[in-house]
Amino acid sequence: MTEIEEGRAAAEGAVEPLDLVGVGIGPFNLSLAALGDGLPGLRCAFYEQRSAFRWHPGLLIEGATLQVPFLADLVTLADPASPWSFLRFLRERQRLFPFYFAERFHIERAEYDAYCRWVSESVPGLYFGRQVDAVRWNAERELFEVDFTQLGAYGEAEALGRSYARNVVLGIGTAPHVPQALRPLAQAPSVPVYHSAEYLEHREELLAAGHVTVVGSGQSGAEVFLDLLRRRPLGRERLHWLTRSAAFAPMEYSKLGLEHFTPDYTRYFHGLSERVRDGLLPRQWQLHKAVDAETLAAVHDELYRRMLLLDSGAGHDESGGDGGGSGEGDGRGRAGSWPDAVLTPGVRVRTAGRGGGSQLELHLEHPEQQERSVLTTDAVVLATGYAERPAEGMLAALDPYLRRDGSGRPLVDEEYRLVLDPAVTGSVFVQNAERHTHGVGAPDLGLAAHRSAVILNAVTGRESYPLPQRAAFTRFGLREQQAGASAAGRSATVGV
Repeated sequence: MTEIEEGRAAAEGAVEPLDLVGVGIGPFNLSLAALGDGLPGLRCAFYEQRSAFRWHPGLLIEGATLQVPFLADLVTLADPASPWSFLRFLRERQRLFPFYFAERFHIERAEYDAYCRWVSESVPGLYFGRQVDAVRWNAERELFEVDFTQLGAYGEAEALGRSYARNVVLGIGTAPHVPQALRPLAQAPSVPVYHSAEYLEHREELLAAGHVTVVGSGQSGAEVFLDLLRRRPLGRERLHWLTRSAAFAPMEYSKLGLEHFTPDYTRYFHGLSERVRDGLLPRQWQLHKAVDAETLAAVHDELYRRMLLLDSGAGHDESGGDGGGSGEGDGRGRAGSWPDAVLTPGVRVRTAGRGGGSQLELHLEHPEQQERSVLTTDAVVLATGYAERPAEGMLAALDPYLRRDGSGRPLVDEEYRLVLDPAVTGSVFVQNAERHTHGVGAPDLGLAAHRSAVILNAVTGRESYPLPQRAAFTRFGLREQQAGASAAGRSATVGV
């Protein structure tokens, strides 16, 4: 029986409704599905409109690593014995001993993507090519109705389906954010302005461009700038890296600093007032929006290496470019030769438009200097981060039941459950859409397994996965936060 047929049968009362329907299959809902697979009797289905699992394919740059250790896989920090761990994946691929000798704590992004794809192709109950259109509450049956469209190979609608579930979890992820000033150029056809999420797709075009500007100083911006720098001709790099941040700053990666990504800090943050939380988040940017120190060092090392080559009169570099360095091939070099790369923090793009010919103009402002200038460039990469995908359309029918905070955002209880009107006895959980209530750990892969375990414990109404009462040496605040207390004071249950 297909899930469409099963949905129809559930509507007629022929089969038991699902305990949980997941919307979206990114790493977070994939973690939930993998841990849910270990719970006998739990009936789940996860829907994803894409045809297969893909994790930031445009940023799988050669050598780029995760910013969390390999133990922060989909399951290990909640269930080290799970068959869906990264170490199990290595054993299946016969790479366990090579990985052991490699002594790698941080794995490459491409390897993490391959691991997630392995899980996505093996865990039952995952349905790709399913676009969820609406989620409604059926008060008479006390179930959620989840309407979806089955898509064909080219994204065309093939069939309509409906599932019935006691609980729903939204894991629809984030979408590339483009600043307002650059949207007209980014949306114009045939204009080389790309978000970093599309970087690899357009890398050859960017390498062929005369001058390239990278906007944004987070990890993605640093990796894109470094990759372009390594591949551009010596002495003719013609790169500009700019950001609004006051500095190209390193990520806070001290051991005690990392305790902000523990369940302890999440509980502390959730217990603060809305006003305090909103004031705190912008000040914590170095916890999640800066660059790891190794990448910053690699940028500096590459710039210095190029300075040495130019100073020695090198006319060609390893990438095969024709160089054009200051020595012009005469072997004499020139003291004080600098690569043609500019790094400028503390500036913002006020407006942007087309210049003469095919060139682009970025109108810049430096607030500290109170000065403005125009940067002419041939291509732009926007490493400007991601924003939560809006779910308003999908959840329109639930809007009357949603409880919101003073800024109009959905309230989320400690167990990652949207706070709904008591008339709705089912639960809607969210993944990576609760930074305003749970803090900087919301998008962090290191908390994925723990959040999944919290949700599954709430769904099953029992301690399906034992959770630590304490995870940090730091005690955040003067009043200790109690683990496991739900702000809503209720648990969803399964039909097992």
